[in-house]
Amino acid sequence: MNPLRALIMAASRNETVRHLVANAPISRDVVKRFVAGETTADAVEVVRGLGLPVTLDYLGEDTKDKAQAEKTVQAYLELLDALHAAGLAENAEVSVKLSAVGQSLDESLALTNASRICAAAEQCGTTVTLDMEDHTTTDSTLRVLDELRRSWPWVGAVLQSYLHRTLDDCKRLAGPGSRVRLVKGAYAEPPEVAIQDPSEVDVNYVRCLNVLLAGEGYPMFATHDPRLIEIIGERARWYDKTDFEYQMLYGIRPEEQRRLGTRVYVPYGEQWYGYLMRRLAERPANVTFFLRSLASRS
Repeated sequence: MNPLRALIMAASRNETVRHLVANAPISRDVVKRFVAGETTADAVEVVRGLGLPVTLDYLGEDTKDKAQAEKTVQAYLELLDALHAAGLAENAEVSVKLSAVGQSLDESLALTNASRICAAAEQCGTTVTLDMEDHTTTDSTLRVLDELRRSWPWVGAVLQSYLHRTLDDCKRLAGPGSRVRLVKGAYAEPPEVAIQDPSEVDVNYVRCLNVLLAGEGYPMFATHDPRLIEIIGERARWYDKTDFEYQMLYGIRPEEQRRLGTRVYVPYGEQWYGYLMRRLAERPANVTFFLRSLASRS
């Protein structure tokens, strides 16, 4: 792993660093580039201003008690109601981390809570995608996905190209109507389960995108890499596939997002620190932006 990335990922788990960043006078201004805000109203305002399709993530993970899981469910229900009331639901789906709705407590609890969110999304005329987290939760997340798709076949999956297993997962999930978001992956994983060389992660991304484009599902390609975006376009033309989309993170390459008509991944909520650290770890340019902003306001 890149030493800078390893350092940032370590900082994401350090309470002292978290407290320092969270309480620095300029931090919230910096965070606004990557996070829509802390409240439902903040998120809806950003969605309205973007004018692009979005997927919204209420930030939070590693929930340790049922009360916190219920709080997350209620946040999603409130968000879906607000999007529907604002006339934005059709182009604004939600992304859900199962760890935030009780996965580490009980897989069945996570399934029940995710089902409640899916039912509300259906009523509002939109969809849900299950975010993928570290490799220890992959099998559990895919089991929950299979169960949810019995009632809501449109529930989206996320697969990470840095895992050795992902090509096989793509083959299994490339069937009719299956919505799959392909990402590179943002967690620190051991070599036993994950590709360590970034260039090889890209190669595997291309292998996986070929499987998804050749399949009968709906691929969602989440990347900011210009080279991969070009390859996706070329391969889509080769497969004569028009039923797919690009996805990018809120705050990164906004002009390119508008050019491509990208779906924007919009995070919001009070627990923004871990998310911010992973975004910094993914791209050195993000670190430069963050440090420059700190220096300019100090």
